[in-house]
Amino acid sequence: MKDPQIKKLIEAEKKRQKKVVNLIASENYVSKDVLEALGSELTNKYAEGYPGRRYYGGNDIMDKVESLCQERALALFGLPAHEWHVNVQPLSGSPANMAVYTALLSNPSKAPTDSGSTPYNPASLQPSKIMAMSLDHGGHLTHGHKVSATGKFWQQVPYGIDPVTETLNYDQLRETAMKEKPAILVTGYTAYPRVIDWARMKEVAEAGGALLMVDMSHIAGLVAGGAYPSPFPYADIVTTTTHKTLRGPRAALIFVRRDMRELDKKIDKAVFPGLQGGPHMNAIAGVAVALREAATPAFRRYAAQVVKNAKTLAGELRDRGWRLISGGTDSHLILVDTWMSDVVNEKGAGGVPGRVASERLEKAGIIVNKNAIPFDSRPPADPSGIRLGTAAETTRGKKEADMKKIAKRIDEVLRKK
Repeated sequence: MKDPQIKKLIEAEKKRQKKVVNLIASENYVSKDVLEALGSELTNKYAEGYPGRRYYGGNDIMDKVESLCQERALALFGLPAHEWHVNVQPLSGSPANMAVYTALLSNPSKAPTDSGSTPYNPASLQPSKIMAMSLDHGGHLTHGHKVSATGKFWQQVPYGIDPVTETLNYDQLRETAMKEKPAILVTGYTAYPRVIDWARMKEVAEAGGALLMVDMSHIAGLVAGGAYPSPFPYADIVTTTTHKTLRGPRAALIFVRRDMRELDKKIDKAVFPGLQGGPHMNAIAGVAVALREAATPAFRRYAAQVVKNAKTLAGELRDRGWRLISGGTDSHLILVDTWMSDVVNEKGAGGVPGRVASERLEKAGIIVNKNAIPFDSRPPADPSGIRLGTAAETTRGKKEADMKKIAKRIDEVLRKK
């Protein structure tokens, strides 16, 4: 590289990544093959449109790349092409979710005027409802939170976890759905460590007359590897990023059932030309490479080890007195209450706020993120907990014995003042 400043920064980041213990639940390490696809000449081509329907010439090879990515995505999750469609063009998870809502939900700001003579008043109509987990209980911004565009265009019907079990209460969700009648029920979360009962969620959606949308961004790799139950037998729409447990580049996928409502065509139009222009073909190629890797026996072993590592790390922290939301984990993710845990440091004081815990661990070479916990009494900028994930370190080859050492080190760092 002839740019010394950028080269220096890239090398510095390489060194940083190698020397830390990475417990960021949203991160992973891609293979050299994925990096090669991302840095390829495919980045030079403008491929606006879809395979066989491009707006620029010279896209025969791009058509093959995108079609191959679609075929691999469907095959990885065992989805027949006549029953499911997948759009591989979303640039990331947020625009993928936005595309689903744009395609399938009504928006009062786009309603027509009354015969062209009476000014339209959007306040007189109610937007479509998105029933989704609230942000502070483990949901995502793009599930209708008020600070997101999804919460400005549509109304969120929030739900959370049971305050006693700290898990989903499906009977309560069903009551809410029957009362609120949402257009879409969103499940799949960013800070919920337990297995989701997809069949019960389908019952909740049907009780409220809603489509069931699953955002499996965090668990996609675990689903692909058979380490987490698949949502596809129950979902109408499934979105996912590709850079977390799936171990691919930063991109996203939208899976949708083919049916009489033509949801697939509506979502394709929402992605392009509704929200995006030309797709990033180098990223799509990188996704295709990652999907091929995820279809191997080695990846199935990897996914199983991710969960084993998470359970070990969770158990070790719990045994040392740290309170875990829901008491443990069934996935790659652990949510730790560092503020109200029953721990005492050498000065006789108790737990530490999430922000302080994150900063203290980073100084010790362990990277986590501060995170709100359900029913958090502290502000989002300085919450009561931290979120841990084992996908990245499992990619590096770590196993249960390593998790025990990491838990011991976390405990030592957080107990010091």
